[in-house]
Amino acid sequence: MHIAVLLALMSAGGGWKTLAPGMELTEFRAAKPSNIGNSRITVVRFDPELWELAFIGVSRTGESTGHTVQQWCESQKFTAAINAGMFGADCKTHVGFLRSDRHVSCRSVNDYQSVAAFGPRHGRDIPPFRIFDMDAPGITMKRILKDYASAVQNMRLIKRPGESVWFEQRKRWSEAALGEDDKGRILFIFCRSPFAMRDLNRELLAAGIGIAAAQHLEGGPEAQLYLHVGNVERKLVGSYETSFRENDGNGRPWPVPNVLGVRPRPPQQKK
Repeated sequence: MHIAVLLALMSAGGGWKTLAPGMELTEFRAAKPSNIGNSRITVVRFDPELWELAFIGVSRTGESTGHTVQQWCESQKFTAAINAGMFGADCKTHVGFLRSDRHVSCRSVNDYQSVAAFGPRHGRDIPPFRIFDMDAPGITMKRILKDYASAVQNMRLIKRPGESVWFEQRKRWSEAALGEDDKGRILFIFCRSPFAMRDLNRELLAAGIGIAAAQHLEGGPEAQLYLHVGNVERKLVGSYETSFRENDGNGRPWPVPNVLGVRPRPPQQKK
């Protein structure tokens, strides 16, 4: 399906559109729109039985500078990619714990209450992807890492099973987020129009997408989502961020040091 037709159908309330087996895209306008931009929220969902989530960053490649999300996507042969999370002043280190298989980008566990885990260890009959609430009974980083090879800690937006927990604030920004739905599917979420995160949470929870948990990845002009499958290509770039860049004028993707990407699982890994 041509991208223009696809977007027209979704704008008219066409719901989810299949881009590939286990990969779907939807876009909808916020019920209470921002005063900047079109208030369109884009969500791409992936069946983790068919699509593999992976981390890549400069700490793993040994490079001194980052790349745009599109460049990371193309160099790593991802079908889609999004920011992995906020990073430190060195423009390299992830803020919060981050481990990808045997590679550890950041060993420090902070007070962020959301951990996305993937890559179940051999012999574990557990979901291939899961967003954990660190304040849930019995949940610790040690326990997560016993079951999963990869874990990414970020600030929490939505607590399982669908509760907005972001504090009230006036600050708003373009947003890139990672979510999980009530069927365990991976959600890449992007909105260029600036919202306070509590307001964005309300829109996501009311959208009927089954979102169960979500974490903040990046905001403002550094927020990005890139997707290219078949003849559908999406290049989504943020702009507005309170007290940093208070305008909708940014049109170029900024280099970032770390991303999360998805690629098709090898046939032998599919269940």
